[in-house]
Amino acid sequence: MPATDLHCGFVALAGRPNVGKSTLLNALVGVKLSIVTPRPQTTRHRILGLVQLPDAQIGILDTPGLHRQAGRALNKAMNRTAAAALSDADLVVLVLEALVWTAEDSFALERVARSGRPALAVVNKIDRVRPRERLLPYLAELAERHPFLALVPVSALKAQGVERLLPVLAQHLPLGPPLFDRDVLTDRGLEFRIAEMVREKLTFELNQELPYGIAVAVERLQALDGQLQADVIIWVEREGQKPIVIGAGGQRLKRVGSAARRALNGQLAQRVHLNLWVKVRENWADNARALQDLGLDS
Repeated sequence: MPATDLHCGFVALAGRPNVGKSTLLNALVGVKLSIVTPRPQTTRHRILGLVQLPDAQIGILDTPGLHRQAGRALNKAMNRTAAAALSDADLVVLVLEALVWTAEDSFALERVARSGRPALAVVNKIDRVRPRERLLPYLAELAERHPFLALVPVSALKAQGVERLLPVLAQHLPLGPPLFDRDVLTDRGLEFRIAEMVREKLTFELNQELPYGIAVAVERLQALDGQLQADVIIWVEREGQKPIVIGAGGQRLKRVGSAARRALNGQLAQRVHLNLWVKVRENWADNARALQDLGLDS
């Protein structure tokens, strides 16, 4: 083969919400690109992370969790985003939680099969399985559910089995010239990464209150006095939600801004200053135009 040819292509991570797809992307790439919270359906966008190996360039696509109960426009858009990523991929990885099989896992497998793409299964969270032999009957049942190319047990959180997974992915990708420059990490810009980090910290801070009724967008980003200054809008659906996000005396918003700033300083290796505002856009999660404006649907 030509010296410039590598195993190159796109690998879509699919699965129900909260199985660890974003944690797996971050572990594979070695950098935090997707935000991670305990809340299902945290991921709303398709996020590309690139793994650069000596003989391969693997584009890992993190996708929203596939879910059957998709009543709101936002949920339907997330399902469309995930389905489109499957169709565009060279290889699909169905991510599952070790020893667990639910109706939503069945739904996700149906969507994977419908894509017609070759697929393998990654069984995540094996660090919770003791003794490890308990995985064997689960893997045997999984092999009966679909003709997977491989079944790979991992713990994305502990980075166990991740290095073993990479060559398995690479060998199933086509040969060709690199799709991106070899120093590229992601196709997402700074505005997206800043907005997502703010949303992550909001989700942790709000806990059970209204993480699904919130969207975040960077209105302006500029380099000034040796630091990045970002004007960030936090969108809520109703006027009554603004004081919940802001908190008494603005303390909740200050905590969110401080936590996001500290994380971004480390992640981007430069100082970041955040100006946060909370604004209302009525029922944005059920408004097709609002979803397009926020980059949540195309």
